[in-house]
Amino acid sequence: MKFVESYCRVPEGDMVGQPIRLADFQEAFFYSVYDNPVHTRKAYLSIARKNSKTATIATILLVHLVGPEARLNSRISSGARSRKQAAEVYNYASKMVFLSPKLARIVRPVPSSKTLIGLPMNVEYAAMSAEGATAHGGSPIVAILDEVGQVKGPQDDFIDAIVTSQGAYSDPLLIAISTQAPTDADLFSRWLDDAERAGTPSTVSHVYSAPKDCALDDQDAWAAANPALGLFRSKEDVAEQAASASRMPTDEARFRVLTLNQRVNMVAAFVSPGVWKEGNLTPDDEVFLAGPVYGGLDLSATTDLTALVLTARDREGALHVRPYFWMPQDSVIDAAKRDRAPYDVWVRQGLLRTTPGRVIDYAFVARDIGVLTADLPVAKIGFDRWRMDRMQIALDGAGVALPLESFGQGYVSMSPALDALEADLLRNNVRHGGHPVLAMCAANAVAIPDPAGNRKLDKSKATGRIDGMVALAMAEGVEAMYQEAVPYSPWDDPAFSLVSA
Repeated sequence: MKFVESYCRVPEGDMVGQPIRLADFQEAFFYSVYDNPVHTRKAYLSIARKNSKTATIATILLVHLVGPEARLNSRISSGARSRKQAAEVYNYASKMVFLSPKLARIVRPVPSSKTLIGLPMNVEYAAMSAEGATAHGGSPIVAILDEVGQVKGPQDDFIDAIVTSQGAYSDPLLIAISTQAPTDADLFSRWLDDAERAGTPSTVSHVYSAPKDCALDDQDAWAAANPALGLFRSKEDVAEQAASASRMPTDEARFRVLTLNQRVNMVAAFVSPGVWKEGNLTPDDEVFLAGPVYGGLDLSATTDLTALVLTARDREGALHVRPYFWMPQDSVIDAAKRDRAPYDVWVRQGLLRTTPGRVIDYAFVARDIGVLTADLPVAKIGFDRWRMDRMQIALDGAGVALPLESFGQGYVSMSPALDALEADLLRNNVRHGGHPVLAMCAANAVAIPDPAGNRKLDKSKATGRIDGMVALAMAEGVEAMYQEAVPYSPWDDPAFSLVSA
């Protein structure tokens, strides 16, 4: 830190040329990495955008190039997703060198190859990108990865090439500085989660993120994800972005990922967290007794969630929602670890029902459904044809007769259902009570379009279980189908009279 503040200069902006003064979060990271009693092998720093990630990387590479961590004839690499981003790291470091007379005498930039040579110890730094062909070859003792959060999925050939190239050293250092990845299944999320679970002393992990369910205008949440807020991160800019995200739901996911550093899928998310939370009002039991009641039944594989969602509208047109979920009792703990969801807690709270054994017991579910719908005026329940033959046998065996309606999962059936559900959500017409299992499904749901703009929920693109949202969409879909088949007439309403007309 003394080296950085003595030799490095601010490379650009209002304070260009002035000595760098490390912020508290940067000092905390330096202490954790370099004062670690056990040699640090991996170090992760996750912060929101515009918190000087690239400049932090540049100072670290200079520490190892000509500073106190320089090692004779060693190599340093930085890796980024694009050539442009890789060049940014080189440009920041070379500007720091240019602005510092002392560094300029001992560092030789090579712009054509985006490399820096530290003359005193003959250390070579090279900037690499996933778009190039330079990841293989060389053995960097220090590898610094920029924006690993952009990697989709659990593996990346470019990063694998950099990490495995460090095998020539017994004490390599891998540093990753990035915003969070959108999903738990992505590479950087897996690294951060493993660091949290394992607690390995040689791995340092500093994550600055806003609380999961924070409001967009929560200034404490802004500060939690932006440790440089008010220093070199503009508070006014964050406020402007928050206001825009509040006005336009389509901007909310991007704001939460990039500015609040939260894990939120930005790929065609069906409903934003803010819009969903507006429906946290408790559904009214009397509305279900009055009817008509519609439903959607989404059956699971042997160890996953089975979902039944019932809906009914009040006289003002608000949609009241009752969700029910089942999972095999002996699979709850394993599923909780696999999906990173507190299924065991929801079971204890009575929010998730369990069937005996390690696989879903359709007979048990059928009996439950019979009890849940016994006193309700059920008009239609939509179902996915997959595995329905087994459920139908279970329903017949339990003596449960329901007005079932086959409901396709493709674009033709699901697109109108999603349109109707989206309209209700955006008009704040849904009362789901904040049921946590359904909320998890809503947070995971991803809608994919076809070339004509029709949409469907795609489980393969989702970040976790979405069964509850599929069932809710089917309930909306069969409601629309039933009302089209039997148009409403005020003459059918006993409360209607010529006097009131």
